[in-house]
Amino acid sequence: MGRERLLILDGNSLMNRAFYALPPLTNSEGLHTNALYGFTNMLLKMKEEIVPDYIVCTFDRKAPTFRHEEYKDYKAGRKKMPDELSEQFPVLKDILNLLAIDIFEIDGFEADDLIGTLAKFAEKKEIEVYIVTGDRDALQLASDNIKVVINKKGMTEKEIYDKERMTQEFGVTPTQFIDVKGLMGDSSDNIPGVPGIGEKTAFKLIKEYGSIENVLLNIDNISGNKIKENLREYSEQAIFSKKLATIITEVPIEIDLDSIKSKENFDKAALRQLFYKLEFRTLLDKLTIDAEDKSISNSEEKEKAKYIEIRSLDGLKTFCEDIKTEIYLIYNVINANVFSKCEFEKLYINSNGKNYSLNMQDIFIENKDKAVEIIKGIFENENILKIGHDFKLAYLILAKYGINIKGVKFDTKIAAYLIDSSKSDYDLVDLIVKYLHFEVSGEEEQIEIEKIDCMPNLYKALKEKIEEFNMEELLYEVELPLTKAIAYMEVEGFKVDKDKLNELGEKFKIEIDRTQNEIYDLSGENFNISSPKQLGKVLFEKLDLPVIKKTKTGYSTNAEVLEELIDKHQIIEKIIYYRQLTKLYSTYIEGLKAVIDVDGKIHSSFNQTVTTTGRLSSTEPNLQNIPIKYELGREIRKVFVPNNEECIILSADYSQIELRVLAHIASDENLIDAFVNHSDIHTKTAAEVFKVPIEEVTKLMRSRAKAVNFGIVYGIGEFSLAKDLKITKKEAKEYIEAYFDRYPMVKKYMEDIVKEAEKNTFVTTILNRRRYIPEINASNKILKALGVRLAMNTPIQGSAADIIKKAMVNVHKVLKEQKLKSTLILQVHDELILNVYKDEQVQVEEIVKREMEQVFNLLVPLEVDINIGNTWYEAK
Repeated sequence: MGRERLLILDGNSLMNRAFYALPPLTNSEGLHTNALYGFTNMLLKMKEEIVPDYIVCTFDRKAPTFRHEEYKDYKAGRKKMPDELSEQFPVLKDILNLLAIDIFEIDGFEADDLIGTLAKFAEKKEIEVYIVTGDRDALQLASDNIKVVINKKGMTEKEIYDKERMTQEFGVTPTQFIDVKGLMGDSSDNIPGVPGIGEKTAFKLIKEYGSIENVLLNIDNISGNKIKENLREYSEQAIFSKKLATIITEVPIEIDLDSIKSKENFDKAALRQLFYKLEFRTLLDKLTIDAEDKSISNSEEKEKAKYIEIRSLDGLKTFCEDIKTEIYLIYNVINANVFSKCEFEKLYINSNGKNYSLNMQDIFIENKDKAVEIIKGIFENENILKIGHDFKLAYLILAKYGINIKGVKFDTKIAAYLIDSSKSDYDLVDLIVKYLHFEVSGEEEQIEIEKIDCMPNLYKALKEKIEEFNMEELLYEVELPLTKAIAYMEVEGFKVDKDKLNELGEKFKIEIDRTQNEIYDLSGENFNISSPKQLGKVLFEKLDLPVIKKTKTGYSTNAEVLEELIDKHQIIEKIIYYRQLTKLYSTYIEGLKAVIDVDGKIHSSFNQTVTTTGRLSSTEPNLQNIPIKYELGREIRKVFVPNNEECIILSADYSQIELRVLAHIASDENLIDAFVNHSDIHTKTAAEVFKVPIEEVTKLMRSRAKAVNFGIVYGIGEFSLAKDLKITKKEAKEYIEAYFDRYPMVKKYMEDIVKEAEKNTFVTTILNRRRYIPEINASNKILKALGVRLAMNTPIQGSAADIIKKAMVNVHKVLKEQKLKSTLILQVHDELILNVYKDEQVQVEEIVKREMEQVFNLLVPLEVDINIGNTWYEAK
């Protein structure tokens, strides 16, 4: 049988290394977790590799040690531990306790001293010792039986040193390593050493003379007058530095081998719960599960969910007749990205505790019309309440069958997004893991059954969170009905005039060629303008423009660089224009052609769970971000036309909604007064900031005031404002100060919201939409500044999103209630686009204006501008 092994973990050192090695990570509650993840991952790997019989973890304490008492400057000047790291230590100790790993820490001694004492104690007991640390100080403890494992390159690589390797690699023994440190000192611990002696010289001297004492006895034989002089002058300091660097191996602590014995019967259930909370999903697999441990909620422990498969029309009919009250629903679809081809493949339904798998493709082959008629009885029955995951696609597909879903009670995807909007995806399996602490596994069909089987419990968990966060109004009155509204927008689609699109494409080609030739003329040669390498050579070598930034592959020619060069040569403006044209051509000329469906329309997909601010986004294609800086960009809107000659396009646009929200949230009387009296807010702000009568405000003054108004909304600083307006930082500072003098409650709001965010790590909108901002408490200044800007802007932009979403819900609802043919077809930030039948125009304008302006009772009026036209371009 082999020798027993002791694993000693240097808690502070390893946490520090993990914190700086891994990118910032936080869980949904805003707790920083990167050091915890790195440490725990390393620990589980070391347990697997070393298979220790005993494990301990040591920590420093805040109390001064004997070294501080002997040398008051010991470790002086060390930066305070970042809050993002310090908040992780209590959780680490929870993890260690749940793993049944003993913690050693004691006032008056450092973790190194405890490590040394434990290591030497074990060595005497003929136990093999592994010390895992990120600190080279521990190398002095290496011996034949004590191995020091140094973590390198973050937490992924390590070097293992015993006495033999130490001697081979460094040319000194582990004990002599203390002498090396005594001579060279240690800036991190503020150990002085001998001035002028660095690592190389220290190693050379100790290799030659064996110890600091021998070095001091042989000063006359050492070459270099300055080194000799310093050794004589600082001889006592060298001896003292050696003492400070020496790890104590006789700390008065009791060591009970039985108590530190590695235990496999640790509290796995509680540890898994903690890992779920920390969102350490990849580490869950590393926890070995005893077959007899029934306390653990794991897919292997739980009996597989049973289900009834329905593949025939008769089976469907019998099933639907049995459904009376509430159903849980998920589904698989085919051709999800093509509106005309998108169909259900399977429906999975949980009803009265039973799971059903409905193979819709098989049933449809038998008799599609009859199948649609049968399922209509369920989906249009509002007394049968429906709880599902991602209802939008269900609305869309069933609408194609002529079915209008009623009785939707809850959408787990939407609820999860509201609870934490920072995620990139809200996959049902991930939500089950996160909220139910259950891992779904099995074959493809079984996974779907396990998912639907979990839906009742997931619904309860998410519903409780929604109530805890006071989001009931936001979910039930805005987001849930909005899902239906945007689904019907997708169903309706936006008609495209293909002939106009082709004409515009030719126009683009001509303009691209013309601009390309102008660039060639200005540069004196033909080259690939789209090649950063070739463009860089032309700009910075041939035209000799100042180099702004370099990359690994050469000169940077990104947008930021070109903006800085814009006044240096007229070619720059042409290149920026060329890039915009080619991007517009590929994305919106060729791109639109590829997504026109068989009905001649584009059915863009509206995403409700993507942005952290609450705004809708649009994909396939993105119709919200068509660049309109250049006329050709604006002309793309000309290809979007009404459904037929009986219709027109109506655009309804909120006027300065974010500034109105700011006035409401900040309760600033001067800002409120400007909107109540229907003043031109930018002209009024210019008059206030520049202290001139309104009639004397110039175009330039108004333009700058507009930049300040919108800049304030986005938490802009003087540096960014100066850059945007091309003015000095001093002028920008004066503008901002003048703005806050005139609107003092805006300033107070900005200060208060930042404090609130620092305290809670999140901010909310007028409907309690929540956004977590972990950056707000970052020690890194750049991250902190980002957090401050997000805290200032999110309640404004998020509240504006609340407003327009609620307006969309109301407009859609009234149009349906009044049985009008006109429909919503697009939303672009603060603007709604409708396809309106001419004979309904007056009625629709009244509905849209009323529902948009009266949607919320703010301290300032909401104003909507309505325009109509035969194309989107004309309406806008």
